[in-house]
Amino acid sequence: MTRTLLALPLCLAFAGVALAQPTDAIKKVEASFEPAEAKPGQTVTLKIVVELADGYFTYPVVQPAPEAKFSVNKVTFPASDAVVFVGQTADPPGPKAKKSEDHEYLIYPGGGTWTRPVVVRPSEKPGAAKVKVQLRLMVCDEERCFPPKAVDLEATIKVGDGPAVPVEAKYKAEVEKAAKK
Repeated sequence: MTRTLLALPLCLAFAGVALAQPTDAIKKVEASFEPAEAKPGQTVTLKIVVELADGYFTYPVVQPAPEAKFSVNKVTFPASDAVVFVGQTADPPGPKAKKSEDHEYLIYPGGGTWTRPVVVRPSEKPGAAKVKVQLRLMVCDEERCFPPKAVDLEATIKVGDGPAVPVEAKYKAEVEKAAKK
């Protein structure tokens, strides 16, 4: 019994090594704003680009089939002094469908680009502002999926001089709500 308990941590350590994502699976993960310069109140797009090596795929942030709800990537958008994340994260276009025994799910062979609308806070001062997000990235090959990898990302937006522009009507309520926090 004692030997079994002593051997358990060692077995778990080797299991963790065997399940870790291969170091060559992820070629690039980066975040940027488009456009990279904006006025206060302006809507821009945050782009998260994932490039995977040949033979690897990843998932959308939302699967159409409820049975595939765990086969997703997750992006965490912490509150920012410089911007307000509005709307929803958009998955890349052109996913491929895969079938399992009881449902169909979507994948992105080689990666893709996820986007999210962002409004520069109307009160933001001119200058460079760094914005952080975290991507929980699921990577698989044809034989297995690896434990998700948390990737901390940072994108810089240059806030231009001049008065704030009006916030787009469709995002106005979200920006006002964020200003009250």
